[in-house]
Amino acid sequence: MCYILIKLYGILSTDSICTAVCKYNFTLEFLALLLIFTADLKRYVSQGSTKTRVIKEDKAERKIYKQAQVRSLFDSIAGKYDFLNHTLSFGIDILWRKKLVKLLQDAHPQRILDAAVGTADLAIETARIKPTQIIGIDISQKMLDIAWSKIQNKNLTGTISLEIGEAERLRFDSCTFDAVISAFGVRNFENLKLGLCEFYRVLCKGGIVMILEFSKPKKMPVKQLYKLYSKFILPWMGGMISKNRPAYDYLPDTIREFPDGEDFCRILSDTGFSNVNCYPQTFGIASIYTAVKEF
Repeated sequence: MCYILIKLYGILSTDSICTAVCKYNFTLEFLALLLIFTADLKRYVSQGSTKTRVIKEDKAERKIYKQAQVRSLFDSIAGKYDFLNHTLSFGIDILWRKKLVKLLQDAHPQRILDAAVGTADLAIETARIKPTQIIGIDISQKMLDIAWSKIQNKNLTGTISLEIGEAERLRFDSCTFDAVISAFGVRNFENLKLGLCEFYRVLCKGGIVMILEFSKPKKMPVKQLYKLYSKFILPWMGGMISKNRPAYDYLPDTIREFPDGEDFCRILSDTGFSNVNCYPQTFGIASIYTAVKEF
């Protein structure tokens, strides 16, 4: 396990994360780390660890998270959220956001809502396409505090504004935005369908919604390797660094329970959206969903 941390430090401490992703063969590194961890995991389970059993026993209780729980969870990890996001995804989450913005650019939106803006990585990346206004909302004030510091450092206060807000109860008038975007946020909605209905309501006719979210790989051996990574490595490493293990047990739980791929596309269609598309990223570990409000 220590070897994994040493390797991650070596990967992430040279140049930038993006450079590191290019410098290392992600697939080979990922497989090597998982093989090493698997050996430790077998010994860990064979010793009758209670932690693994607790995760299984608690799973049913974590299927539905109230908004207050989610807010408290993200408030508690806000200070290390960006570092852990980039570390645990090997920096590839940065490339996923860039891909979403590249798709969004073709629509030339001027007024954009970033729902569940978090620490504003997607909003900041979206500012590159020069919209008139980006409004970011989130239920976590501590996440917004970090986001605002980043926006100030990037001199983007004239383009991006932030406010506390619930995606399921948006304060905006109908037909307000040209685009609604969200990265790794809709999975945390207390009421997913209500949140998507609100996206639809605040979009102008012809407006587009783009959602980046984790998904479950379907093909071997990535499917099995990702299950191992998300169930054991991610909670262990995230909990160790953040000192908040429940927050990183929550993450894989919500990924497993999220209706991804065709199921999520069907929900978007049922909400009223047209031209629904799903673009799997990196072996299906994440997906970008796009849809249009035609009427």
